[in-house]
Amino acid sequence: MSTQHGGGNRKPSTKAVSGAKPKQGGDEDADLEDVDAVEDSEVSDSEETATPAKPKANPRKSAPARKTAPAGKRPATARPAAKKIAPVKVKQGMSWGPIALFTTVGVLALGIVGFAGYQVYENGLGWRDRADQISGLKDYYKLDKAMVGQREHVWGPQTYKLSPPVAGNHNPNWQRCLGDVYTSQIASEHALHSMEHGAVWITYNPSLPADQVEALAKRVRGNDYMLMSPYPNLDAPISLQAWGYQLKVDNASDKRIDEFIKALRQNATLEAGTPCSSGDIITETGSTPRDLGKDGTTQMGSN
Repeated sequence: MSTQHGGGNRKPSTKAVSGAKPKQGGDEDADLEDVDAVEDSEVSDSEETATPAKPKANPRKSAPARKTAPAGKRPATARPAAKKIAPVKVKQGMSWGPIALFTTVGVLALGIVGFAGYQVYENGLGWRDRADQISGLKDYYKLDKAMVGQREHVWGPQTYKLSPPVAGNHNPNWQRCLGDVYTSQIASEHALHSMEHGAVWITYNPSLPADQVEALAKRVRGNDYMLMSPYPNLDAPISLQAWGYQLKVDNASDKRIDEFIKALRQNATLEAGTPCSSGDIITETGSTPRDLGKDGTTQMGSN
């Protein structure tokens, strides 16, 4: 039978060892080591007991060691968070080169499409419609259809409603109209017959400046179904005639002159395809018609 030591139930001494310095916050772990050492000695004393003694709970709960700043240094303080600086957006200048290029291409494309559409429209119009679009033009098919219908071949001088005339009975001989520029007056009776074949007759007041006369002549020379002559007492500087149509303008630079020629030359005709430069033609000038063939000495054509 084993003998228990009387000191087996002793509690660990909490008295300070004489001469020891009091322990501060950072020495708590040392206290725990002393306690563990005492407990180990008690366990060794009670190894002979039948029932081993239960280890007792540590009466003091260790606290986390407080961190202390090194001597001579101030504890670091948290710096305020730096403000985020928004990135500066730099606007780039517009690239005008490509914009100008695309604009130019677009304008050209629209111009081409527009011109093509205009050509289709123009080609779809009849010559009468194109003529009626000319500003200031007088269409006597609408204004005096009975006059336009007069087209008999007669001898001698004739009286006409209009001056210069655009329709009516006329001489069996026609004035040559192979781009002829006459510098003197010609008989209306011969010019009307040329117009019946599809010619355009340009007349001008003798007071028209020479440079404008020349500008008109350039439109006539070398062009079949065209003739030109001065016309005394004309009530306008320039007058253009085709069978049934008339246009009066003030200047040879007027664009309507070309429009008139384009629309009506060889179109405003009662005898399409009949030549204007051969056959029973005359080239004489003067206001009185030449009745060539009336006496039977010259064979007359059927036109």
